[in-house]
Amino acid sequence: MTAIHETATAAASGANATERFKSDKFAGVAGTPKERVSLLAREVLEAVHGTIRKHKVTYDEYNALKSWLIGVGEDGEWPLFLDVWVEHVVEEVATEHREGNKGTIEGPYYVPDAPGQGARGSVPMRDDEPGTPLTWTGKVTSTDGTALGGAKVELWHADAEGFYSQFAPNIPEWNLRASFTADAGGEFEIHTVRPAPYQIPTDGACGKLIAAAGWHAWRPAHLHVKVSAPGHELLTAQLYFPGDEHNDDDIASAVKPELVLDPRPSGDGEAIQYGFVLDPERS
Repeated sequence: MTAIHETATAAASGANATERFKSDKFAGVAGTPKERVSLLAREVLEAVHGTIRKHKVTYDEYNALKSWLIGVGEDGEWPLFLDVWVEHVVEEVATEHREGNKGTIEGPYYVPDAPGQGARGSVPMRDDEPGTPLTWTGKVTSTDGTALGGAKVELWHADAEGFYSQFAPNIPEWNLRASFTADAGGEFEIHTVRPAPYQIPTDGACGKLIAAAGWHAWRPAHLHVKVSAPGHELLTAQLYFPGDEHNDDDIASAVKPELVLDPRPSGDGEAIQYGFVLDPERS
């Protein structure tokens, strides 16, 4: 695993995240009405102008900001920056109507079309994959209690050193990434390993901001999921573990009490029970 530490960089990871965003999501943003673009752009700029006036921003500070913004682009870290410091508010607004499960941010490291493992199975992992074995059982239902057989549960998470497959070198393509299909009763069983807390990349522009501001770069250990079923809204969430020192000061501000798991000892590892309630699509 040492080789990963030696070769993984923020720039390489950021470039991968940027290219993934362009290929998977960018096509969907072109239809925003001009009036909406004008409204949002003007208000964001007005907020920036207000900050400059309130705090008497100097030219040296302004030029430092310009230099940093250029660096974010050169390092390919716009997905990282936006997903860490902005997305949690967008997610909150977009899902405030929901009656079912709480969601949270997707983050920059999702990859679609992970290998399917049926209703019960293990995520792909290396023979010597470090981490405590974790067995997760759950059920997917609608808000009226109806079991959602055939619901899709996509799971991905970092390895024990904080790296994601397809965004860091020397890791198999689909390592710790899989999709599961709930059985007729909406139930599923997943075998993986417990992830560890990790720092977001700090050797690029986002790291420079963190250092300059005196912040920390830590995210608590978490499992990423996307849960979907026909006729229901897509749920995107991260599930966290109790006792993590960064649950209360997650740099991405993504932890919610409803998303904290309750793992119990089981054999040589741990077991969790956590299901999902999906909201029907709104007409």
